[in-house]
Amino acid sequence: MSFTLHKTCGNARLGTFKTVHGDIQTPVFMNVGTSAAIKGGISTGDLKHIKCQVELSNTYHLHVRPGEDIIYQLGGIHKFFNWDKPVLTDSGGFQVFSLAQLRNITEEGVTFASHMDGAKVFMSPEVSMQIQSKLASTIAMAFDECPSSVADHSYIDRSVDRTTRWLHRCIAEMERLNSLPETINKNQMLFGIGQGGIYDDIRVRHLKEITQLDLDGFALGGLAVGETADEMYRVIEVCEPFMPKNKPRYLMGVGTPVNILEAVDRGIDFFDCVMPSRNARHGNLFTSEGLLNLNNNKYLLDSKPLDPECDCPACRSYSRAYIRHLFKARELLGMRLCVIHNLYFYNKLMEDIRAAIAEDRWPQFKAEMVERLGRRAP
Repeated sequence: MSFTLHKTCGNARLGTFKTVHGDIQTPVFMNVGTSAAIKGGISTGDLKHIKCQVELSNTYHLHVRPGEDIIYQLGGIHKFFNWDKPVLTDSGGFQVFSLAQLRNITEEGVTFASHMDGAKVFMSPEVSMQIQSKLASTIAMAFDECPSSVADHSYIDRSVDRTTRWLHRCIAEMERLNSLPETINKNQMLFGIGQGGIYDDIRVRHLKEITQLDLDGFALGGLAVGETADEMYRVIEVCEPFMPKNKPRYLMGVGTPVNILEAVDRGIDFFDCVMPSRNARHGNLFTSEGLLNLNNNKYLLDSKPLDPECDCPACRSYSRAYIRHLFKARELLGMRLCVIHNLYFYNKLMEDIRAAIAEDRWPQFKAEMVERLGRRAP
């Protein structure tokens, strides 16, 4: 299991990440299935048809329901939802941020009030690794605190120190778990997460500390959670020289197609975001012509596909007018078709990004696509 960097174009990188569940061609967008399912009625069979390479699931949500013990008894997450390609599980650390009103953070870990029923949930580095080991994902994320990117400097400084201590505990626990005979995936990999908000000095310090550790990849966390896009891009630029060249780089929770293009240009390999599926469920689509809101009246009699340049199942078979009708009639098929389209659009965009880097036309491709994808569809 290793990462091979095939080519660079500026800071943009073309690579292959070998895993026990298959190779990942990078840059890559991971399709987010929080509870081991893509919202909008998308099956794992659909994911293969729309060129998904990696599915991402949420440790906290699967711990709350159905519980990692059930998934373990059923053979792990791959068997549970019939997927034979890589799966990345986040650590539950983002819930330290998103459930801020329902938490208590100590050195030992974090106590949550469950978003479902208010029951107490405890998550620590060891517990997070144990849950992810039972899920048997391909890649596990280290347990961290994800403070607001715009929190004050002194708080983020202390938070980062704790995240580093937690990372050492994650490494020790994963080594123990991978050595157990009952562990399903004894080759589970671990990515560390660099934090630091929008403060360059903390970001650099933290990356210098964690990249000394023998991890399979490194992520930038705590972005796209309150700062501007320009601040996010600046942080990536500051961090890039301190991220190992021979390991995958993951920008967590990002983002729009333009965000992805800009981040690839700054040296990022892995992405994930709920945006394509969430927007699709409300009729907001990403197309080669720009952003399209299918709810607008101008599409009432529009016989064109959602995107004339798209080859997804929705665009091959149905018109804007018909899919708009499905939304207005509250037929679930409309939502499903739009989610299929948006995810296909993201996966195809990553395929085109990889081709542009391989063919030495990345700067021109990036400039054209940023201009096209950042506007409203005509």
